[in-house]
Amino acid sequence: MPVSTPSEPGNPTLVTPSLLRDWPLPAPGEDKYSRGAVLVIGGARATPGAALLAGTSALRAGAGKITLAVAGSVAPQVAVALPECGSVGLPENANGSVTGEGLDRVAAYLEKADAVLIGPGLDDRDLAEHLLDALLAREETECDDGPQGGPAVVLDAYALGGLARIEDRLGLWRGRLLLTPNPTEAGILLGRDVEDLERDVAAIAQRFGAVVSCQGFIAGPSSGSSQEPGLWKITTGYGGLGTSGSGDVLAGTIAGLRARGTSGVQAACWGTHLHAAAADRLASKLGPLGFLARELADELPALMLELNT
Repeated sequence: MPVSTPSEPGNPTLVTPSLLRDWPLPAPGEDKYSRGAVLVIGGARATPGAALLAGTSALRAGAGKITLAVAGSVAPQVAVALPECGSVGLPENANGSVTGEGLDRVAAYLEKADAVLIGPGLDDRDLAEHLLDALLAREETECDDGPQGGPAVVLDAYALGGLARIEDRLGLWRGRLLLTPNPTEAGILLGRDVEDLERDVAAIAQRFGAVVSCQGFIAGPSSGSSQEPGLWKITTGYGGLGTSGSGDVLAGTIAGLRARGTSGVQAACWGTHLHAAAADRLASKLGPLGFLARELADELPALMLELNT
């Protein structure tokens, strides 16, 4: 735990390098099995790159094993583009959107995953809702260990829109959810426009029993033993983060850190800071605009080394 006490809305704890050095990441262990496994579910035919960015970022964050479950028509290409990953093809409709059927194909990966990231590259909100519902139904029939009995669940992009529709059916996921909305997606989760980002991020965390990272603010739910409550604020980061794929890098980074054995809040604080600090580093090399999301992931190992030694 960091030295600083988590704060309430209006007085967030600042996430600084000093705070993170006092809150070190878990030791990496001796092999890939000790660093955790991440399953990424996403990657429609038109948007496989989002899943690739998330998977690459999870590996750069130190996760040991990555599996990408994407539309079947692009699974072979994904495997070639990221040879360090496993690649599984999922059923898709005529438009190439992942349907949420055929989850038996990833059953073994779901059982072994320490973190499941759902959303990067999904392109149909209705089908994303169906996918989430199917994953929840599968877990309800196979797991009787309670809300801490399964992997961390990280939701991004269209999966967040699906989440807003199944709030009353979250069941086993409450207490181990991590959400990475942008302000527009935060509004969808709340069912209204975002008015005060600090308070609204905290409201989302409370409403869904989740850790939330949004636009440099991180919130944990204010009750329950699974997460540290409170609000944090990132103190770095360039406007160049508003580039295509940046959110996929953030979600993958958080999923990779969570799989390594951090708490949800630690993964979100570390991951959001690393994402922002990577943008600062690229801005100093290339300028504040024009760097690519995949270049953010390349900066993560060196930044972690500097903060975790």
